[in-house]
This record gives sequence, C-alpha cells and structure tokens, in this order.
Amino acid sequence: MNEIPGATDDHRSRRMWRALEPVHAVVYFAPECQAACEALGTKGYWMSYFALRAAPLGPAAAELVAALFYNFHPGLVARSVPAVWELAGPERYLDLRLQAVDAALRRLLGAEVLGSPEMAAVAAIARDAALAAPTAGRPLAAANLALEWPEAPHLVLWHAQTVLREQRGDGHVAALLTAGLDPGEALVLFAADHAMDAEWLRRRRGWSEEEWTDAARRLSERGLLEEGALTPAGRAVRAEVEARTDALADPPVAAIGAAAADRLVDLVAPLVSAIIGAGGFLAANPMGLRPLVPVT
Repeated sequence: MNEIPGATDDHRSRRMWRALEPVHAVVYFAPECQAACEALGTKGYWMSYFALRAAPLGPAAAELVAALFYNFHPGLVARSVPAVWELAGPERYLDLRLQAVDAALRRLLGAEVLGSPEMAAVAAIARDAALAAPTAGRPLAAANLALEWPEAPHLVLWHAQTVLREQRGDGHVAALLTAGLDPGEALVLFAADHAMDAEWLRRRRGWSEEEWTDAARRLSERGLLEEGALTPAGRAVRAEVEARTDALADPPVAAIGAAAADRLVDLVAPLVSAIIGAGGFLAANPMGLRPLVPVT
C-alpha cells in the first residue's frame, strides 16, 4: 500500500468533520425532522431519511440513491424510493427539512445562542469552506451546493456542513472503490475496524445474514479478515481508505487556512456540546462518529 501523509485521527479535515458533523446530524436524529415527514404521509424512519437526504438530487430513482449512498442495501432504499416522491416532490422535502432543522436547532440551542455574534462568525467561516469545496465527481456535494443558501446564521452553518459532509462522503465512496471494496465488504470491514456490533450495523443498513456472511468470506479470501477480525492487511486497507478520504476532504480546509479552521472548530464546540447535552446527537451511530467534544 502507498502511504498517504496525514493518515491519523487528527488530520485537519477529519478534525473539522468531527467538530461540525453533529450540527448537520440533527436532520437524522432530531424528532422534528421525522415528524415533519410523517405529516406528509411517510412511514417509519427510513422513508424520512431517504427523502430528506436525497431531495437535493430531484426525484431520483432508487438505483441512483443506492449507488450514491453506497452502503445501504438497494432493497432497503427501494422500500422508500420512489414512494416518497409520490407523497411530495423533492422541493417540498427541501423546504420541510430546512424548517424542521430550524425548529430543532431553536429547541436545542435557544434564541440567545442563535442570535449571538459567535453564531454569525462560525456560520460565515463554514460557508467560506463549503464554497471552496470541489464538487467535480461529487454528486451529493454538488446537488446540495446548488441549493439556495438560507439567511439565518444557524441555517447557514447547517447548510455549509451539509455540503462539506456530503463532499467528504463522495470522496469516501471514491476511496472505497479504489480499494476494491463493494458496499457489503466496506461495511463488514468498517464494523471490524471499529469493534462495532456487526449485527446491529447489518440490520441498520438492510443486508441479509447471507449477504453479510458472503461479504466476510470474500474479505477473508483476500486476506483482509480472519475469524471476524482485521488482519494486518485489512488494517492497512482501512487505514488507506480513511487517509484517502481525509486527503480528498482537505481542500476546503486548506482554502480557508489553518487559523480560520481552528477558529471554526473552537466556535462550534459549545454549540455541539449544547446539541449533545440536549439529546440531539446519537452517540452510537452507524457513521462511527466521535465528536471532538465529550459525549456523556
């Protein structure tokens, strides 16, 4: 494997993702978002998830959503898409998600924080980073960046991180493809690397026991997995995937500069602490995300 400089947990692009992602993640974890979708007629968590995350793509087919989201079983996606577009058009979901995120952040942070100079400052820096994010070959990032920017600073911050995290995610898919890991294999290897409950992750992403076992067998045949644990070669593949992901997500951080990036991380910390403290973030999450601020 060719080593990529900065393949560590404190790479600056990974640090920024860990700092900001809980702000974006309210769209998945705050009850306001699912409730708003259910008012349109969606059923259960996954219909709202796929509708809200895929809406920037337009009325995308299940095959396209599964391809871009990568590690979800196509059958899980197909149970929600295109049914969600029959309930409402993507434009309606886009309006709804911004309204729901607004309501969630107002509840989690309070009016004083939302109207503070610090919120305005962190939103401005995050927006600069998002505008500098390369979108060539990154369809989810491009689709979100093409949307009209909101006006309220807390929604600017949320939208900026939405662009940045999808830009990072698009790059992560490219890294997985380069490593020769299909969606099921990527999940099996990820679960082993993070000592995650494999059964929980398998069900969460919609894969059958047989498909999961077959993916593990293929990884074992490549020498990446042995009795459910990563081999040295498997650890090297995982390290390279994450290092490539960090490198591909780095241009926005480089564009704003180290001082602005550090200020962004510092300013967002109390906001994220408040979100976590108010129950707006799921500590045990399928992303394996460990926020920079403590999660109790």
